[in-house]
Amino acid sequence: MTESVASPSRIALCDSAALAERGDAWVFDVLLWGRPARAFALRFDGRVVGYLNRCVHVTAEMDWQPGRFLDTQRRWIICALHGATYEPSDGYCVAGPGRGQRLHALDLIEEAGQVWWQPDRDVQPAEATH
Repeated sequence: MTESVASPSRIALCDSAALAERGDAWVFDVLLWGRPARAFALRFDGRVVGYLNRCVHVTAEMDWQPGRFLDTQRRWIICALHGATYEPSDGYCVAGPGRGQRLHALDLIEEAGQVWWQPDRDVQPAEATH
């Protein structure tokens, strides 16, 4: 197996091992339309998925504690602000405010023990701080 090399168009987020099945998310800073925002990646049913940390109903972060998005049964992404319930596999809002809408998905790739993010036109990397 050949090792993957980072391309200028994708960004290493975390080691694959950092995302436990239906566990805490990897939360990171991004720019949404040039403004600071947060995003997250988590593992659900063996697949890594990522979304902006913004409820579709109200522009608010959804985690009830840093990196904690899933309900107590670890089945749904729940907005801590008002209980909107999302399907982790596709970000579809199945209950509560925003029903029928989807979270803004991020293009994540898992390869060679690493999770990579491919930024899009709307969501770009945050400026690195040193």
